[in-house]
Amino acid sequence: MKHATIVPLIGGETLGSEKAFGSRPVWLASYEAFQANDSHLLNYYNNEVPYHLIDKGSFPTEKVDVISTVCPCAGLSQLSHGFGDHNPNNKWMIETAKYVLGELKPEVFWGENAPGFAGKIGENVRNQVRQIGLDNGYSMTVYRTRSLLHGVAQVRERAFYFFWRGDKVPVLNFYQRERPTIEDTILSVTSNFQMDPINPKTPSKDDPYYRFILEHIHGGVSHRDFCKNVEPAKARGQDVLSYIERVGVDYDEVAEWMGANGYPKEVEKCKGRKAKIAAGGNIMRRGTIVPRDYIGAFVGHYPMMLTHPVEDRYITYREAMTIMGLPQDFELLNPKKSANHICQNVPVSTAHDMATEVREYLEGKRELVSSRLAFQYNFSRTNEFTDERTTSALDAFF
Repeated sequence: MKHATIVPLIGGETLGSEKAFGSRPVWLASYEAFQANDSHLLNYYNNEVPYHLIDKGSFPTEKVDVISTVCPCAGLSQLSHGFGDHNPNNKWMIETAKYVLGELKPEVFWGENAPGFAGKIGENVRNQVRQIGLDNGYSMTVYRTRSLLHGVAQVRERAFYFFWRGDKVPVLNFYQRERPTIEDTILSVTSNFQMDPINPKTPSKDDPYYRFILEHIHGGVSHRDFCKNVEPAKARGQDVLSYIERVGVDYDEVAEWMGANGYPKEVEKCKGRKAKIAAGGNIMRRGTIVPRDYIGAFVGHYPMMLTHPVEDRYITYREAMTIMGLPQDFELLNPKKSANHICQNVPVSTAHDMATEVREYLEGKRELVSSRLAFQYNFSRTNEFTDERTTSALDAFF
């Protein structure tokens, strides 16, 4: 089976596909806007895999069975400003679907997007790409999952979409793999390459709120001992502000300590947080994060603020890449400017499971349902199969 990727970005989905199919992609294609993101994967392949920039007039010619994509998900991600149907980032998914399904016509075209793609937020965009599929003879599956179920120590909810040539959809497997802890993931690094911390500061000294926790709440405990004894996290709840709130410390007490320890600006911030919470509002929590059991989606401020579980420092570029499943010999080009490229990615093991489903379908190992649209929810293990020709739900099939 031959596979390729359009808009691979740093390459987690492509590498997952490589593991599933046992071969490198035949080609990679993209747009000029994503050259910098794609450059790391091209470098990993020693620039031996043909790379085409579609908007520069370079088009792939070799036919492949499967094409994957990682079009930007910011348009439908609630973590992004201005998310929704009209976000300009959505155009990449639509334009790519038109090109792949209308011109390249693989047996399967699949991609990854924000979880909102499977819900109300993504309904308009989802319907647009689905219509592109119908117009070109493809049925569609939307598969919602979270990487925590694929052997990854982060929640990272995702929606995958699949276009299958024909008027049937396969019944894809559900997954719930055993996983390491986030501490074990960070400690599993074997490479000495690119081991500079992304954030050069020292957590226990440079984050005043983490200092407050170690010195005031816990009487001078070390970072190492705090990490070891803290209760397992509930995804995003292990940042310093959430911890302070969870143990019942009032922001007035925090403000008093800040004033006495040389942080006058933080005094006013503490007062503002207390007032906002009292009024029923939300506050931004982007301080130091202590790794324990598992983390939330590895995006945004995580690479800068996640600490090592033993050493009093923030994680390195290599450790960040390891969290996303990238190989130990994978190189991040121009790391100081491109650390966020690690996050704009699909964890390799999650992608591997999805690519495996595609392979098994092509090998005739998945049951088929006469449906043009399917929703599968991995966390609840439920399916919805519909067919607009009969307007009947096919859930009873199971």
